[in-house]
Amino acid sequence: MRGQHPSIHAQRTPDKAAYIMADSGEVVSYKDLDSRTNQGAQLFRHLGLKTQDVILIFAENHARFLEVLWAAQRSGLYFTAVSWHLTAPEIDYILHDSGAKVFIASARFSAVAREVAEGLDAQKSTVRLVSLGGEISGFEAYEALRDQQPSTPISDEVAGMPMLYTSGTTGKPKGVKRPFPNDPIDLVHQGEIFFHREGFDENSVGLAAGPLYHTAPMNNTMRNQRFGGTGIVVDKFDPEELLGLIEKHGVKQLTCVPTHFVRLLKLPEQVRQKYDLSSLEIVLHTAAPCPLDVKHKMIEWLGPILFEYYGGTEGIGGTLVRSKEWLKYPGTIGKPVVGNVYAMNEDTWEEVPIGEEGVLYFDVTGNFRYHNDEAKTKSVTSPQGWRTLGDIGYVNEQGYVFLTDRKANMIISGGVNIYPQEAENRLLSHPKVVDAAVFGIPHPDFGQQVKAVVQLADSEGVGDQMEVELIEFCKMELSSIKCPRSIDFTERLPRQANGKLYKRLLQDHYL
Repeated sequence: MRGQHPSIHAQRTPDKAAYIMADSGEVVSYKDLDSRTNQGAQLFRHLGLKTQDVILIFAENHARFLEVLWAAQRSGLYFTAVSWHLTAPEIDYILHDSGAKVFIASARFSAVAREVAEGLDAQKSTVRLVSLGGEISGFEAYEALRDQQPSTPISDEVAGMPMLYTSGTTGKPKGVKRPFPNDPIDLVHQGEIFFHREGFDENSVGLAAGPLYHTAPMNNTMRNQRFGGTGIVVDKFDPEELLGLIEKHGVKQLTCVPTHFVRLLKLPEQVRQKYDLSSLEIVLHTAAPCPLDVKHKMIEWLGPILFEYYGGTEGIGGTLVRSKEWLKYPGTIGKPVVGNVYAMNEDTWEEVPIGEEGVLYFDVTGNFRYHNDEAKTKSVTSPQGWRTLGDIGYVNEQGYVFLTDRKANMIISGGVNIYPQEAENRLLSHPKVVDAAVFGIPHPDFGQQVKAVVQLADSEGVGDQMEVELIEFCKMELSSIKCPRSIDFTERLPRQANGKLYKRLLQDHYL
């Protein structure tokens, strides 16, 4: 399928909003987006970048962020966006590992950007330093460089693609790199065709409630523009502000993660009912498991419009489930979109019986590799050539997939394997809990012991009494071996904006 791209919509509907910045109200039309991304592509060539080169973007949901992505897309570059929560050493690692030729940083994070720049070897480094939205000492301003370029397409347009890094929740992040396809810029791939059928089209009004450096917000926002819709870009997530934006802009497609749902449901009932959300047609959620109670409440509130999909940055297969199916099989993440998924015994490399837990492997591999880490690539590949994201789960008789937990999160206590997701879900269902993490800590007799760290809605409730209450609350539904032996309290857990938790940071504290 061809003929879907912002450049084409610039010809068909030049004055239509490609995206709107929610905070500032800035509207970028398709004509503007096409002109500026042509200039951006010309700039990348002027800077000496060739197809398959890499650029690195370090910015908030800036008004120029999508412009940079589409400029890279139409000039055949790999674009690597990184979290603005990262430190200079973490960014430096990704900059060197990716081999990026251009480092584009927002002026909002100038202090970290300068630290990264100071760490580059001035004699050996060929990295060009470019700033967005203001001055950074030692950097060239993107907008000024762009405006010196013509607004005509480059002569060698070819489709680029993301090269994003895994979150590094259990170790150093790894770049996910796919073979360069050498496709026309307006070619629509199978996965995008699927979303097109689900309502992403020229009538779309989409809002991704997360940072554009993450896979789902980036992909769904760009999909919206590929098919000629309008994107609403938010700087940060605020639950009531989100409801107001849905009403104001008539949002049809909303992309969230389960932590957003938890915070939305914590709003007082009168606040949730104050806003008209009738424009919503589909609420997509991904990135982390959604507790059953939370999803039931979201469906009760918004109706059966929740659409869950499971996958990863690696792009190795994936599953999806609509609300009506999920209500029939609560907790399922659905069936594979393409190909098959197998719950495997990694000792025998045989599929486990229906209903038994195993490591989930997909036979649609996506041909990705972890950049500069063939050992890591091999570690997620079965002898059959299938690939895994490292999740534990099972398949029922009807072919629906259920997640149990991540292999890396498993707690081994007294020789018993414990997956903490059940206890986390139980804690999150408590009305006083906003967020929770469960993990293993060292124990002299049992090897590991189940530990929880909890964020309460009201910090005044912190104390021994609340610890006992929450442990007993878990035991009402779960066997005691799965329940925390002790609970600590924190003002905020180290959770990414995409909902993933940096458990290793919590574990390191106790180690």
